[in-house]
Amino acid sequence: MGTGALSRLRAEALMLPEAERAELAYELVKSLDAPPDAGVADRWDKELLRRLTEIDAATAKLVDRDEFRRRMQARLGSR
Repeated sequence: MGTGALSRLRAEALMLPEAERAELAYELVKSLDAPPDAGVADRWDKELLRRLTEIDAATAKLVDRDEFRRRMQARLGSR
């Protein structure tokens, strides 16, 4: 794919709604990953169940989206 085509594709992708951009980004990153580790899916399932259990038990400390973004920007900005 030439530079012009890549620029057009990037511009079109940036015009997508946020949810569709996120899905596209996920698929692109996934395509770069090494072959899946057989145990990863099981470990993620266990981690998700653990987190959901904490949420259901009201023992998880949840933050809203704005707070999450502030924390991530602060963390990434400190590198």
